[in-house]
Amino acid sequence: MRLSAAFLLALLSGPALGQPAETARIVGMIERVDGPTLTIGQRQGGDATVTLSDKVQVFGVMKAGIDDIKPGTFIGVGATPQGDGSQLAIQVTIFAESQRGLGEGHRPWNRPNTTMTNATVESMVTGVSGREVRVTYKGGEQRIIIPPDAIILAYAPGDRSELKPGAHVAINNAAKRPDGSFEAARVNVGRDVVPQ
Repeated sequence: MRLSAAFLLALLSGPALGQPAETARIVGMIERVDGPTLTIGQRQGGDATVTLSDKVQVFGVMKAGIDDIKPGTFIGVGATPQGDGSQLAIQVTIFAESQRGLGEGHRPWNRPNTTMTNATVESMVTGVSGREVRVTYKGGEQRIIIPPDAIILAYAPGDRSELKPGAHVAINNAAKRPDGSFEAARVNVGRDVVPQ
């Protein structure tokens, strides 16, 4: 009985088994590249050291336009909810085909009083306030108004050669290591834009 109690106490006092690693979002400019390790000067905060996984995925982020959004396209929309139940787009990101289904759904975004919807475009019409898009995802749908001043970006497959000093990058879900550095399996790199 004593052995069991001691074992239980050790389990409770240590980190939980199977607990996911702490992650962070890293946004900034690459200052140095040393093999698979990037030193990134973050927009907010100091430098971050990020080691790329062996199978890191690199995606270029570039400007796009309203005509690039078509039925069947998988998009991510950061928006402000409207009184009529629609969502007024702040930023629209067109995903590469290999990213279809990524983060699918509707949830709060990382800005106050906003939403993020990752979904497939079903239909589009032009209205007084801008282009109106109906998107669907598992379990729901949203009506999105894309005004003329909305930021529209697109992802395209990239490669590690784009990760060089001076490149602007954004890394979601960088896994934090015990020494304070990070590991990343995916990097978004700006192509004439600064990824957010």
